[in-house]
Amino acid sequence: MNYGEAIKYLYSLGHEMLAMKLGLDSVRALARAFEDPQRRYPAVHIAGTNGKGSTAAMTEAIVRAAGLHVGLYTSPHLIEITERIRVDGQDITPEDFARLATGVRAMSERLVKEDALPAPPTFFEQMTMIAFLYFAEREVDLAVLEVGLGGRLDATNICEPLVTAITPVGFDHQRYLGHTLAAIAGEKAGIIKPATPTVVAPQELEAMAVIVERCAQLNAPLIAVEAEPDELELSNVGNEDTPLGVSSSPLWRAGLYRFHYRTALAEYNVRLNLRGRHQIINARTAIHVAEQLKRCGLNVPSQVVAEGLNGVDWPGRLELIANDPPLLLDGAHNPAGARSLRAFLDEYCQVPITLIFGVMSDKEITEIAAILFPVASVVIATSIANQRAADAALIAEQAPGVGYQLICASSVAQALAEAQYVTPPGGLICVCGSLYLIGEIKQAIGQGRWDLSSKK
Repeated sequence: MNYGEAIKYLYSLGHEMLAMKLGLDSVRALARAFEDPQRRYPAVHIAGTNGKGSTAAMTEAIVRAAGLHVGLYTSPHLIEITERIRVDGQDITPEDFARLATGVRAMSERLVKEDALPAPPTFFEQMTMIAFLYFAEREVDLAVLEVGLGGRLDATNICEPLVTAITPVGFDHQRYLGHTLAAIAGEKAGIIKPATPTVVAPQELEAMAVIVERCAQLNAPLIAVEAEPDELELSNVGNEDTPLGVSSSPLWRAGLYRFHYRTALAEYNVRLNLRGRHQIINARTAIHVAEQLKRCGLNVPSQVVAEGLNGVDWPGRLELIANDPPLLLDGAHNPAGARSLRAFLDEYCQVPITLIFGVMSDKEITEIAAILFPVASVVIATSIANQRAADAALIAEQAPGVGYQLICASSVAQALAEAQYVTPPGGLICVCGSLYLIGEIKQAIGQGRWDLSSKK
């Protein structure tokens, strides 16, 4: 298969959520057929409801700053599927992706033909195997793996980690993970391995109790990241050092923090490259992961930690695009993520806000809308080109309709055009509700389907 054929084949397996099959039997059989590529390198395995992607990106950036050869596997992608698999900061090439996807497809079909599997592995299982094979080929020193969904039964959970980490646990994907924090935390805690250090971000008490119990059962050292440690000193970078020729918007440096953090092993002076106070928790979690990697024998000196965190890039998370009006892109797709975004908007965005909102139909639309919509002057509900997406009319039905103007747009392109028209000078366009929406927005801008040069 060429690259286009590989993508078409993978999507023919069904939507990665709608056709998802939680369980490890298929991916284990597939891995055995390839002589277990995931055993050829150590890993960091990261689960959680919010922040796991950012924490994975931060961990990868730290390890790369140490000069190690590092792979990163995340999901979903924003524009190109190759974004999910990276080595040393570079996406897998379309040619390598197609070659490995062809091999994984052939092996999957062979296993079905031989009755070793009842059906081909799913989209996510085959994607995970492509990543495992690529990291083995590239002989990485470490792979940083983000859980796709849950943890216990996620395809990534056949890895052999040096360190595991659990970012804040909240309500999301209850249909698959359970309807209580304890049940959801239990699924996330399924990545914990015997005697393997587990770094745990601040949690609600109900979730933390489950994680603590699981670590005790497996004799896994638990490293708890404190919620508000005395030794954490914060300063907002604010509007200083605005890059000349990039943007005159006062938002350009808003919500970027510098912090001093002292652990039992070292002191760190960090200037974060990702916006939002919540990223400080993710950064501190990544710092503790790096310290555990060092204890496990990897050469990750303390002095490179700040360098890695200062340069980390993670698109679609409070990402500001310079324009008039500026665009703020955030993948907030559950109540906890919505609250983090709302906190940022309340603190830094005292300007008229136009909110473009698209979301998957299985999300807590009413609760998310109640958190975010009141901060906007205009809300544009839009339909994402995704089988799971809620259409604009459904969003409008479930939205609290007080204090703002609500407009329905049938497509992302229409939503962008409408936002450009209704946002006054000095205002802000905020796009949120789903990473799939962020991907469509970025694709529309990249293909020139929206004029970034001036207001219409």
